Amino acid sequence: MSRATPRAMLPADVRRDEPLAPRTTLRLGGAADHFVEVADDATLIDRLRWAKRAGHAVTILGGGSNAIVPDEGVRGLVVRLVGSGSHVERVDGDRVEVAVRAGTSWDDFVRHAVEEELAGVECLAGIPGAVGATPIQNVGAYGQDVAETIVKVRAVDPTTLEAIELDAATCGFAYRDSALKRAPLDRRPIVTEVVFALRRGGAAARRYAELERALAADASLAQTRDTVIALRRNKSMVLPPYAAPDDPNVRSAGSFFTNPIVARAIAEAVVGSALREGLVRDPNEVPRWPEGERTKLAAGWLIERAGFARGHRVGTIGLSTAHALALVHHGGGTTHELLAFAQTIVETVQTRFGVTLEREPRLLGVDG
Repeated sequence: MSRATPRAMLPADVRRDEPLAPRTTLRLGGAADHFVEVADDATLIDRLRWAKRAGHAVTILGGGSNAIVPDEGVRGLVVRLVGSGSHVERVDGDRVEVAVRAGTSWDDFVRHAVEEELAGVECLAGIPGAVGATPIQNVGAYGQDVAETIVKVRAVDPTTLEAIELDAATCGFAYRDSALKRAPLDRRPIVTEVVFALRRGGAAARRYAELERALAADASLAQTRDTVIALRRNKSMVLPPYAAPDDPNVRSAGSFFTNPIVARAIAEAVVGSALREGLVRDPNEVPRWPEGERTKLAAGWLIERAGFARGHRVGTIGLSTAHALALVHHGGGTTHELLAFAQTIVETVQTRFGVTLEREPRLLGVDG
């Protein structure tokens, strides 16, 4: 049951006790005390103003593919941004700046860019969710990050309720991170539009070994996009319409953990442990990549070598049968069970390798 209704008059489009599980890819969790969908900045600001008068905390929900809803639901007002569409804002030679509304499907934007022969996001095809979430998480895959193409982020300041504009430097992008993500939730700018700089006629990015092996030497942007979707489908890392009809892994938030970036000494200790325990015969069999003065490890590799095989299951929650990074809800479960299973993985990997895995999807109403 929702908490007591505040005295501020409830807007006609704000719904009470709205179930949130159907609006996420995990299909878990409780209801929002209050819920509204907004398609334009004016309505967003007006509903934020109402929430402030009513004393409600505000939670932003995008496509629901990187979100975990607590079993007890989310207090206050949950706002889902649904405004979509894009337009070319500036052209300078082969550089084309495209402004995209936050509620636009990310994959729809990638498809449109590829159809227009605009390079820069083709390796990010098939990723579920909305455009507005991409700068917060600095979404990336197959050698590309959105930070490479983002020129500016337009948003609403939740404190002043004024429209603001952030350039890429202010966004403070890092691996699956940004200044937006690091900001406390009550002060995090609410992204309403993102401007990307793409290259007309540019070549597809070919930086990821798995993708490079799968592509022909002269692969087009469209062929690169199709190949990325196929690779993701083989790992059950896509949703309908790309997912196979009988895929048992679709109720997922994608990669549940980020690849840890650790001190070189820790990475070498992992390699030494793997050699001593017979997990590998050669140090090069431990996947790792230099990240400045540190080293990135493969979270999926760590999870499997810590004893969690693909398809490992505890009740209604388990690992994907195709990808050890994804946690899957098989139906009838709870968020508590999901988080408990994830914590078991974290603790086991920490004990086995001395590496702490960080959760990637956001726990609504709690994180930050």
